[in-house]
This record gives sequence, structure tokens and C-alpha cells, in this order.
Amino acid sequence: MNIATQAVQIGLEWDTRTGAVTVPIYQTATFRHPGLGQSTGYDYSRSGNPTRQALEDGIARLDGAARGFAYASGMAAITNLLLLFKSGDHLIVTEDLYGGTCRLFDRIFTQYGLSFSYVDTSNTAEVTAAILPSTKAVFVETLTNPLLKFADLRAISAICRSNNLLLIADNTFLTPYLLRPLDMGADIAVYSATKYLAGHNDTVAGLVTVKDPMLAERVYFHQNSAGAVLGPQDSWLTTRGIKTLAIRMERQQENAGRIAEWLATHPRITKVYYPGLKDHPDHDLMGRESRGFCAMIAFEVDRHELVEQILLKTKLISFAESLGGVESLITFPEVQTHADIPPELRVRLGINNVLLRLSVGIENCDDLIEDLRQALEN
Repeated sequence: MNIATQAVQIGLEWDTRTGAVTVPIYQTATFRHPGLGQSTGYDYSRSGNPTRQALEDGIARLDGAARGFAYASGMAAITNLLLLFKSGDHLIVTEDLYGGTCRLFDRIFTQYGLSFSYVDTSNTAEVTAAILPSTKAVFVETLTNPLLKFADLRAISAICRSNNLLLIADNTFLTPYLLRPLDMGADIAVYSATKYLAGHNDTVAGLVTVKDPMLAERVYFHQNSAGAVLGPQDSWLTTRGIKTLAIRMERQQENAGRIAEWLATHPRITKVYYPGLKDHPDHDLMGRESRGFCAMIAFEVDRHELVEQILLKTKLISFAESLGGVESLITFPEVQTHADIPPELRVRLGINNVLLRLSVGIENCDDLIEDLRQALEN
């Protein structure tokens, strides 16, 4: 069955008693037992809630996983996955990743004995060179934030199998609609469902999918024990959002491709990062492995003063955090999303004071281009 159809059908089969087309919101903390030592399958909403399970089952189907798990945020999801490791363990990590993930790794989990090496995971030789005797996993962003480098998951998964390492893929930018990491050798996929999956900038959520049933049991143990689960209202909103994932992603990608091409010809733009452009170094690989090139663009302007001008002059494109919703958003990574990355690393990576990140929405593309055009005028 096509993934677009699967997305629309999430939760449809859930309420067989009433035939409700959308999954009901089970706004309850606890469930009554039918008898001593008996259970309906639900006991306490931290351990399991029908609305959340409809979402978890749905994302597992979309990703081809044994199980799915829903959390209170994308960062809660990543935190829960780090509980799989113990003091002394080492992870290899994408170097130009989301700043909040870097903060979680370096300022919180290093206190508990985990260590992290940051490499360019679009370069498999760097991944291999970073492996230590204590290495237990590789954590990649399938498409990096904000510089949009594409990871060769098949090659990295081969390295992981040869060295008995877990491969964890943050697939937030691409979603299962464009790429299914578990099909390409990843053991675990993680999503900030706040972004494209929910898709409407109205809820915060995180999702995890796990390929192996035994590993999934370990993840569930930590989910239930730590308890940073997604509530039923937000589970419902996320499920509602996923139903339109396919049509949103298609429209957003179409818009992004046109905008990237327009930006590449503008005299005030010195560099455009978008894998759909033929001069992007990962264009061919991503064209083979993914169903599309995503709806994120990063670009550099010719002088720093232009950054604030664009952020304040755009009228349709909102100067706001986050990404992936139906509304277009623009941010300044150096001082917003990636401020927690060490300055020297930001400089080396190219996260500088002239770089902007654009999350393209579903608005009319001509209107978005006109908004950027007038914002770039002196």
C-alpha cells in the first residue's frame, strides 16, 4: 500500500465499537480493571493510552518498524534513546546537527559518562575513523540541520553492522514519506513530530520507531520508566497532522525547489544550500535514495546587515523558531537554533552571521518569492 494512503488511514480502524472515523481522545489517567488480575490492556496512561497507541502503531507502519513510541517532544525522544547506553559508552554523531541535540549530549549526558565525537556523517571515511573500542552507536541526521548534508545510510549501516554498533537516524527533515531509515539499515529512527509529521505548528511531540522487537522492548521499558510520554490531546493532533503528510510534503517541496532556484540567481545571495539543486554535492545520492529533496533551504546573504533586514521585512514568512509546518518560517541559526554549538565549530561548519534557514510552507509560491524579493531590497 502506498505510504500516502497509509498515512491517511492512521487511526481509522481504532474504534470498532462506534465506527468513529477519527481515533477518539481518551482523556484519562487510569483505566478500570474488569477483575482481579485482569486488564483491558490499559492500566495507566503513562504505560499506554489508546489515543497514543493509535499514533504509535501508525508511525510504526509508516516506517516499517516493529514498534513506535510517542514522547512529549523530540528532545524527550532522544533523551529516552540515550538511556540505552551506560557510563563509558561512546557515540559518533553528525557534526552539523540541531543545536538542542548538541546541548543535550555535551552539557547533560557527558555528566553521566557518555562521550561523543562529531564528524561529517556524509563522509563515511570520517565515520570509520572515529570508531573507538568504547563506541556503541552512530547518531546521524539523515539530512542535517541547517546545512542540508545527506547521509549515505546504506554505507553507514554497513559500517555499523561490521562493528556491532547501533545506527540511530534523526529523520525529522525527510519523514517516512520521503525516506524510511529502517529500510536502509538503521536500527532506530527518531523524529521531532512537532515539525513535518504534525505539520501545523500547533503541538510539540517526538516519535521513535524501532526495527527489532527485542530492542523495541528495551525502548518501551525506558519510555514507561522515565514517563516523558505524549498526552492524548497531542497524540490526536499529531495523528490528525500525519493524515495530510503526503500532500503537504509534495506542495512544500515544489515550493522549495522553485524558491531555491530563484535565490540562486539573486545578486544579494552568495550561497544556497538545497539538495534539489544540481550543484549540491549530495544531489545525485539523495535523488537515488529519497523520494524527494525536502522543503528546507539555507542561504547566505552578502553582508550581515541584510540578515536583520530580511527577518523584519518579510510579511508572509514569519521570523520564528521551528520548521515543517504549513506556514513558512525563517530563522537565524547562529543565534537561535544553533547557539549551543561551540563557536569554533560553528565557524568551521559555516554556521555564520550571514546564514539564514528557511522552512518553506504551502503558501502560493509566487507570493513567497515576492515576499523574499521585497525583503532583499534596500
